[in-house]
Amino acid sequence: MQDKVKERIIRVLLTEKQPLSKYRAAKLAHASFGWTHEFLSQLERLKLVDKTKVTNPKGLIGYWLSFHKKPKYREYMIQKPLDLLKKTKLDYAITTYYAENRVQHFLFPSRLDIYIKKEDLEEWHKALMKEGLYGKGNVRLLINGAGPLYNSQKIQGLKIVSLPQLILDLKAESGPCEEAAEMLIKKLKENVR
Repeated sequence: MQDKVKERIIRVLLTEKQPLSKYRAAKLAHASFGWTHEFLSQLERLKLVDKTKVTNPKGLIGYWLSFHKKPKYREYMIQKPLDLLKKTKLDYAITTYYAENRVQHFLFPSRLDIYIKKEDLEEWHKALMKEGLYGKGNVRLLINGAGPLYNSQKIQGLKIVSLPQLILDLKAESGPCEEAAEMLIKKLKENVR
């Protein structure tokens, strides 16, 4: 089974607030019903879900992390990156340091990681080049599909990835980010249906 499809299914399971049928979960994850049914059965055997209800959020995120691959990225040095985000019309969602700082104020926002759609890369590159320089810096464009943008939320004028996506990305960073992720898992357990 493709890891991207698994990621979409897990993202739906962890973010949707309403009870889901297996068919609805498949539709929201843009996956076939057959794949979704098979994957949910696998997750049930691992005692992570009961049908589509998440019974072990921390375990499910750990499972997700086991096959998750960090996206390709480009780095830039931008003086006021938040100003650019507040005026852009392009779709995005921030994650890791800046996102965590907006959600729970634990980490110092040392780098701005921005998920973008692959098809928007050139427009983002042009916009960032007007504001700064290309190369190792304080901003990373994480080049991906729309998956990480699923169920993003607006907080203080910035689009932020869903709580499960943020936890996954923080765990993938490790170090102090992992500690912040553990704190957020407690919040996720309160939100899981």
